[in-house]
Amino acid sequence: MSQQANPRGTFLKIADSVKRRIEDDPTMTELPSLAEVMSDHKVSRGVALRAFGVLRQEGMAEPVPGERWRVVRAGALIDRRPLDQRIADVITTEGLQVGEAFPSASALAERFGVSRPTVAKALEKLEAAGVLAGGGQGRVRTVRALPAREERL
Repeated sequence: MSQQANPRGTFLKIADSVKRRIEDDPTMTELPSLAEVMSDHKVSRGVALRAFGVLRQEGMAEPVPGERWRVVRAGALIDRRPLDQRIADVITTEGLQVGEAFPSASALAERFGVSRPTVAKALEKLEAAGVLAGGGQGRVRTVRALPAREERL
């Protein structure tokens, strides 16, 4: 009779392992990718997701649409606004004026730590809202209008 590892509780062991990594590295801002967890622990995607779910329940991590799971640390301020709103802030923070060139999707992807297709979707929203103009392959995207400022409390 061969001995196999008991699959029950495997996700809890993985969650504990990732928790230790978070505690040992105070600069850690993202969880390892699902693929890394699956490879390191030789488990299925479902088991890795359950481990991440445990970290979410304990308030140590949260999913971010279009990005990796983010580490949540007590007292840390995190901008949870949608990506298109954060990208629109580039206009005001860099003092861009109407008609000026806007940074490329590649530059924005690197700046915000997301994939280029994710940035492309956010840029499409800003174009539809009339904030940006142009774009497309080989064309420079420009500022069409300054974004409306929101009052923040």
